[in-house]
Amino acid sequence: MTFTHAITRKPGLDFAEGITTAKLGTPDYELMMLQHAAYINALRALGLMTIELDTLPGHPDAYFVEDVAVVTPEVAVITRPGAPSRQGEEATMALVLSQHRPVAPIKSPGTLDGGDVLMVGSRCFVGLSERTNAAGAGQLARILGDHGYNCTAVPVAAGLHFKSSVNWVGGKTLLVTADFAGQPELADYEQIVVPEGEEAAANVLLVNGRLLIPQGYPQTRKKLIDWGADIIELNMSEAAKMDGGLTCMSLRF
Repeated sequence: MTFTHAITRKPGLDFAEGITTAKLGTPDYELMMLQHAAYINALRALGLMTIELDTLPGHPDAYFVEDVAVVTPEVAVITRPGAPSRQGEEATMALVLSQHRPVAPIKSPGTLDGGDVLMVGSRCFVGLSERTNAAGAGQLARILGDHGYNCTAVPVAAGLHFKSSVNWVGGKTLLVTADFAGQPELADYEQIVVPEGEEAAANVLLVNGRLLIPQGYPQTRKKLIDWGADIIELNMSEAAKMDGGLTCMSLRF
């Protein structure tokens, strides 16, 4: 699909207090803001109108806006984040998205993070992770099924979210880490496997025919160029320190 809008949220001064399993050092706020601005500028250059939300006090992870909704042309599904500290972020996002789409919520006991949901045309892959449970995946499948989408649950044995390890690069091709290479649920797609040591490079973002990739992963970059991807490289060092990446920091629709 062609995207026309993107929702982002400004990282708060407390963003370094968010949840992280990465051991990459303490993130720098000023550098984070520069990288966040470059990310927004890249989306604008690709033709997207950006809706920039202010910080959300008490929610240091709230700038990872993708986790609180799954947006299709027909409906915006408001998630129920799997981390208790992130529950509540979705309320403000529902107000914003209700101006653009009908909204449908994920309800308890379901949990769902948008970072576990990969849309590939009418196919929807839902990662079952520490943040997304079977009840949440099932609710999403029912909501999207009413609009013609086919959802497939995929166990996430490595990485925080499904899209930490698997992303669509165009056509019938996915970029995957070695942990997901050969996964039976992905058998209908060709796979580009990220080289060992460059696993973080799997979090790429396809926007209107261009592929945003994180800077600093030369082997993956070469594989993608050889495949034919039209790439834009962005420095994501500070988001990576908080388990974040390119897909996390916007909601595209």
